[in-house]
Amino acid sequence: MSFEENFLTGIKDKVIAITGASSGIGEATALLLAERGAKVVLGARGLDRLETVAARIANMGGEVVYARTDVKRRDDLTALVKLACERFGKLDALVNNAGVMPISPLDDLRVEDWEEMIDVNIKGVLYGIAAALPVFRKQGFGHFVNTASTAGHKTVPNQSVYSGTKFAVRAISEGLRQEAGDKLRVTIISPGFVRTNFAEGVTNPEMRVQLEASRDKFALPPDAIARAIAFAIEQPADVDVSEIIVRPTAQG
Repeated sequence: MSFEENFLTGIKDKVIAITGASSGIGEATALLLAERGAKVVLGARGLDRLETVAARIANMGGEVVYARTDVKRRDDLTALVKLACERFGKLDALVNNAGVMPISPLDDLRVEDWEEMIDVNIKGVLYGIAAALPVFRKQGFGHFVNTASTAGHKTVPNQSVYSGTKFAVRAISEGLRQEAGDKLRVTIISPGFVRTNFAEGVTNPEMRVQLEASRDKFALPPDAIARAIAFAIEQPADVDVSEIIVRPTAQG
C-alpha cells in the first residue's frame, strides 16, 4: 500500500454528515473530506449555496447528497441522518458545525440574538445528537465532531452569551464522550478567529466593525479547521481525539 493509499484509508468511504455546510468551516470540511474519499451528506439553511458546494464536490468526482437543514428544527436533523443512511447505508460521523455569533454588550438587551445563539449553537447540537446517537448505537460505531470555540474556554466582554453557548457545547460533548462507551467517539473542535461570514449575523454595528477588522487582520482560513476535523476522523477506531484547539498565532 502506497503512502497516499494508507493516508486515505482513515476517511475513504466513510459517510459523514455536516451541518452549516454551505460556507465557512462547513464548506471547507465538506470539500476536504470529499477530496479524501468520504461520502458527504450536507445540510444548511441556504439551499442555493448548498447546491453550489454539492456541485463542486460532484464535479471533482466525489459522492454527495444534500438537504436544506435548519438545526433549530429537530425534524431537519432527523431527516439529514435518515438521508445518509438511506443513500449510503450507514453514518460514520456527524459534524455538528452550524453556529451563529451575533455578539453584543448585554446592556443592548438583544434578547432575540441571545435566543438565536441558544437555539442554533446549543439546541442544534443536541438535536444532532438526538438524531445520530440511536443510529450509532445500532451500528456499533459512530463519531460526533462538535464545533465549539476558543470562546468556550475564555469569556470576554460582549461575547458572554456566545461564550456561554460554546462552554455548553464543550460540557455536553464531554458528557457524551463519557457516556459513549468504547464504540463511539466524540471530538470537540475549538476554533479561534476564522475567516468566515460570521460577522453578517452581528446586529450591533460597532461589534460588526470590530469583528471584521480582527478577521481581516489575522483570521485563519477555514481550511485550517477542516484539516483538524479530518485529523480526528481519520484516526483508528480505538483512538478518540477528545479536543483540538486551533487559533491564529496572532490571536491573544
